Amino acid sequence: MVSRKFAQNRQLMTTQAPSLNTFNPESKGVKRMLATMPTWKMKLFMLAKLPGAWFMGVRIDHITPQDCKVSLPMGWRSQNPFKSIYFAAQAAAAELSTGALALVATQDRGPISMLVADMQATFIKKATTRTTFHCTEGDKILDAIQAAIDTGEGQTVTVKTQGVQKTGEIVSEFSFTWSFKVKSKRKK
Repeated sequence: MVSRKFAQNRQLMTTQAPSLNTFNPESKGVKRMLATMPTWKMKLFMLAKLPGAWFMGVRIDHITPQDCKVSLPMGWRSQNPFKSIYFAAQAAAAELSTGALALVATQDRGPISMLVADMQATFIKKATTRTTFHCTEGDKILDAIQAAIDTGEGQTVTVKTQGVQKTGEIVSEFSFTWSFKVKSKRKK
């Protein structure tokens, strides 16, 4: 039989303690990450963790928990022999436009592993100017991570992003399937 005092303390702890089960856009970690991504600190992160994207000049222009814009310049570091942006450079920028949303969504929610499980791409037109990839499906990522936390099972979600040139023409469309799983706690 559980004592009444223990039950009251447990109830008090669950109502006052911040929960890792829900996404809080006002948490310090989320605010810090959103503020850091469009700055020079993100360039240092990319140099250390994504050196190819850093070399090609990929940058995060705008990010909220729901959408992200990542741009890729046209230049010698990102072009192919046909004087357009190389498909792999486009894929790197497109992935970051979805992956940055996943990074924000996992902030302050405990250890969660994330992995690209699949990628589909359609190239519509040659990319010959700065191309911006815009993903507006952050809510789908938040829902998948919430389901992974609630069920303890791995979850997958497919999100789309489009590459648009300065002229407004769509040059490519990507679909990334992300897999999320709550990491188990290791026993010491």
